[in-house]
Amino acid sequence: MSHSIKRGTACAGLMIATLACLWPARASASEPGATREITIDGLAGVTPFPHFWEQTFGSGRAILSLRQSYRDDVRDVKAVTSFQYVRFHAILDDEVGVYGEDSDGHPVYNFSYVDQIYDGLLHAGVRPFVELDFMPRQLSAHPEVSYTGFWYKPNVDPPRDYDQWEELVRAFVRHLVDRYGVDEVAQWWFEVWNEPNIGTWHGNPKLATYFNLYDRAARAVKSVNPKLRIGGPATAYGAWIPQMIAHAIESGVPLDFISGHVYGGDNPKRVFGPGNTNAVSQDDMVCASTRQMKDEITESADPELPLMVTEFNAGFEDQHSYDSVYMGPFLARTISQCDGLAKMMSYWTFSDVFEEQGPVREPFHSGYGLIAAGGIFKPAYVAFELLHRLGTFRLEVPAPDLLVTRRDNGTLVLAAWNLVDPGTSGAPETMTLRFNHMHRPTQAEVLRLDAEHSDVSGAYKAMGSPQYPTPSQVKALREAAKLQAPEIHKILHGELQVRLLENELAIITVR
Repeated sequence: MSHSIKRGTACAGLMIATLACLWPARASASEPGATREITIDGLAGVTPFPHFWEQTFGSGRAILSLRQSYRDDVRDVKAVTSFQYVRFHAILDDEVGVYGEDSDGHPVYNFSYVDQIYDGLLHAGVRPFVELDFMPRQLSAHPEVSYTGFWYKPNVDPPRDYDQWEELVRAFVRHLVDRYGVDEVAQWWFEVWNEPNIGTWHGNPKLATYFNLYDRAARAVKSVNPKLRIGGPATAYGAWIPQMIAHAIESGVPLDFISGHVYGGDNPKRVFGPGNTNAVSQDDMVCASTRQMKDEITESADPELPLMVTEFNAGFEDQHSYDSVYMGPFLARTISQCDGLAKMMSYWTFSDVFEEQGPVREPFHSGYGLIAAGGIFKPAYVAFELLHRLGTFRLEVPAPDLLVTRRDNGTLVLAAWNLVDPGTSGAPETMTLRFNHMHRPTQAEVLRLDAEHSDVSGAYKAMGSPQYPTPSQVKALREAAKLQAPEIHKILHGELQVRLLENELAIITVR
C-alpha cells in the first residue's frame, strides 16, 4: 500500500488528527436489548484496504526458532493469516554463536545456527524481519554486564570497537546474500537494535551512541548491496522519529523505513510528552501513537518514508486480557483506526514459545502469543483468523464498531464488535444493518468469537485447568478453540439484525 494514502473513516472520509474524530466514543446500547440502526450504502466512498496487520508477527528470541513447537506454531498462524515476515531479538546473541575471536583477538564468525534459523523460516514460507542485536560479549565494551530484564540476559552495551561492529554486520549480511541470493534478501527488512531508548541499550548518551551504532550498521548493509533495506530506530513509545530522520538526512546515512513500538498500556506522557493533557484510553493508545508517528514522518524532510510498527499489542493492566475474548474487539478496533497509517504492523507475538520472563509454567499465563504452550489456539488466534476474511476495499460507514469491506468479487465482509474493557462489565448490543443502493442480498453468514464461541477457557476450566495438559487434553483444547460453523441469517427487506455479546467479534459475509 502507499503509506501516504489516508483511508476513509466516518469523519468525512478523511483520517484527520483530532482525537475526537479518529477515536469516537464507543457506541453502546442505552440498555440491554436496545438496537442501533446502521446504514451500509453502496454509494459510499471506497478506499483500498491492504491487510497491513497480518503480514508481520513478532516472536521470542532467535534461537527458539529451532524448536519444533515454534515451527509448528509458524505453520498454524500462516494457515489462517497472510503471515510473511517474523521479527525476533538476539540473532547476534552469544547463544547463536555468530561472533568469536581467536587468540590474537581477530574476529571469527560462525553462521551455522543462523543458517538453520533462516532455512527453517524460509522453508515455512516466512521471511525474516532482521533485528540486528544484541551485542556479542567478546565485542562488548562491558562484557560482564547483562540485561536482567530478560531471562536469557543478553548484553546490551555498545561495542568496544565500532569498526568491528560494522565489520560483523557486513560479514553477517554478506553471508546471507551469498547463501540466499540478493534477490531474496532484498525482500527482507533490516532493523537496527530493539528499543534503544530504554533499558535494552546501555549507550551513554543513548541517542548519540545509537546513531553511531545505526550509521555503522546501515553503511555495512548497503556496502553488501544497495538494494537491501535498512531502518530504525525501533523505539519504545514511538520515540526519536523526528531526530532519526533529521540525523539520516544531515549525515547522509541510508534510511529506508521508520519503525517504532506501542502498547495499549503505554503511559501517555511517555508517548506524547510530559505536557500531554489528552486522555487516551488503552483501547485507543495503539492508533493514537501510530498516528503521531505517521504525522512526524509526514512533517519531516522525508515525508514518504514508510512506517513499520514493529511491535504492538493490547498491554492492559489486567494482563489476562491477552488470553481472553477481549482481544477480538481490541484487534478489530485497532485495525479499523490504524488503517492507512503504517505499511505494516507487527503483532507481538505469534506464539507463547517465548522466554523473556523465563520458561512458560502453564498454558494460560497471560503470554503475548496467539498460541498458548502446547499449540493451543487462544482467542486472539481466532480473531486473526476471522479478520483475515475481510476484503481488500473499505466502505465508509458511520459507526465506530463496524468495519465494512468488499472483496474483488463484490462480496461484502463486515466486522462488528462489542468492546468491553477487562475488569468492567457491559451488556449485549444489537445492530440493525440496512443495505442501501446495492443489489438486495437475501442472506448472510455469521462467524462469532465470544464467551460461547471458540473461547478455549471454558474447556480448559472444565478439565480442571491442568498446569501440564496431556497430549489428549491439548487435542481437545485445540478442537474447542476452532471456529464453529457459520450461522445463516435471512436478510428481510434489506435489513439484518445482529446481536453481539459482551466482547464479541462477529464476521458477517454477505454474498
